[in-house]
Amino acid sequence: MTLKEQIISDLKAAMKNGDSLRRDTLRLLDSAIKNSEIEKQKRETGLSDEEVLEVISRAVKQRQDSIRQFNDGGRPDLAEKEVVELDILMPYLPAQLSAEEITKNVEQIIAKAENATIGDLGKIMGQAMAAMKGKADGNIVREIAKQILEKK
Repeated sequence: MTLKEQIISDLKAAMKNGDSLRRDTLRLLDSAIKNSEIEKQKRETGLSDEEVLEVISRAVKQRQDSIRQFNDGGRPDLAEKEVVELDILMPYLPAQLSAEEITKNVEQIIAKAENATIGDLGKIMGQAMAAMKGKADGNIVREIAKQILEKK
């Protein structure tokens, strides 16, 4: 079963169970997947699981940004709804790497890029995110890479 089929199956189950928040969240995700299919002109063939993961990652990042903004704006009620939606979306992503694993991967990438400085952060980030695609939050990777490069 593809990732998209799993989402549709879970959406149907949420509708049958009357779970309106899960239903609405998965409908938004399904809509984002369909929009991406149209955008990439893959409506007939559909997106690959990797492309669906990119859509899910974007939805997760949007929720994380919203949570941060709502908390900063003094709206914990709205932030709580976003947290619940985030909890619904997270199981569709691959297991996230721990900080230690991210640090180890970033150190290996920096070691390959001889004499890397803080000015090379962009290049390091590009390689790190390609290596850990979907398995690590970019903000965490950036912080770890920045700390390692500043120590050099």
